[in-house]
Amino acid sequence: MDTPTDIPHASPKPASQRIVLVTGMSGAGKSTALKVLEDIGYEAVDNLPFTLLTGLLATPDDVVDHADTTNRPLAVGIDLRTRAFDSQRIIDQIKTLRKSNKSLDVRMIFLDCTGSELARRYSETRRRHPLALDRPVTDGIAREREILSSLRRWAEVVIDTSDQTVHDLKRTITDLFHLERKAQLTLTVMSFGYARGVPRDADLMFDMRFVANPHWVEGLRSLTGQDAKVGAFISDDPAFTAAFERIRDLVLLLLPSYQKEGKSYLTIAFGCTGGRHRSVYSAEKLAGDLTIAGYALSIVHRDLHKSGAVSDNRFEESVVV
Repeated sequence: MDTPTDIPHASPKPASQRIVLVTGMSGAGKSTALKVLEDIGYEAVDNLPFTLLTGLLATPDDVVDHADTTNRPLAVGIDLRTRAFDSQRIIDQIKTLRKSNKSLDVRMIFLDCTGSELARRYSETRRRHPLALDRPVTDGIAREREILSSLRRWAEVVIDTSDQTVHDLKRTITDLFHLERKAQLTLTVMSFGYARGVPRDADLMFDMRFVANPHWVEGLRSLTGQDAKVGAFISDDPAFTAAFERIRDLVLLLLPSYQKEGKSYLTIAFGCTGGRHRSVYSAEKLAGDLTIAGYALSIVHRDLHKSGAVSDNRFEESVVV
């Protein structure tokens, strides 16, 4: 979730106009993200030709808006279906908008997903990929990833929906872009299991597999890192205590600097083998310490309730082409 360009702060008058651009891989969840943004108060527009965005924002001051939506935040969906789509041109236009109108607060969400999961979704919905109308879907996915690579690198927020349910994505979008959220560093503390792969949207990642594993202790295997017995077992390991204190102190040292440099979103991830014990306890403990230190945050346990087999209750949406 890197912030490539500092976003200028608008003066009190005129009021800042918030714009969230939603893009990413076809089938990764753009339609769902736009619906969530609309539900929390944004005016959502899908596949608006990007050249028309400037005109959309140019609402004359003397226009009477009885619904009081003149400064309503916008959510704009852009993808390969957008007319004259060009990644670099979009980036250049966003830079131009920011320079020409200092009251604009423009952010971009990039929704990503693994190729295998995207292929599964296309197979289940029986839809064709927009770049693979006469070839295997994997070819279209690979080509699209290449075309969108610069947008992914440039986006302020990258959300990987590979293992997310619809509810997970809704919660993530709401937490990040709720209109009542003040301008501050948005923190997410996450636990995960290495057996299911590392989270690709993590900024800081800590491997807790050096700690004694409760999985091999009778009576603890069926519990999780949220249970007191598991927490006591982990905290009794001298290796955990010494390492965790240094991790916590490092995070507390870095956070003010991230804020100073204008970073808007930060995800801190703890991993263990299965994502149920050591990583969960570490994430919960750090979240508690950061809350005491005055930071607002969200906590996500990616693999806490997953069994050995991959869950069928992952994020799915109908792919619109």
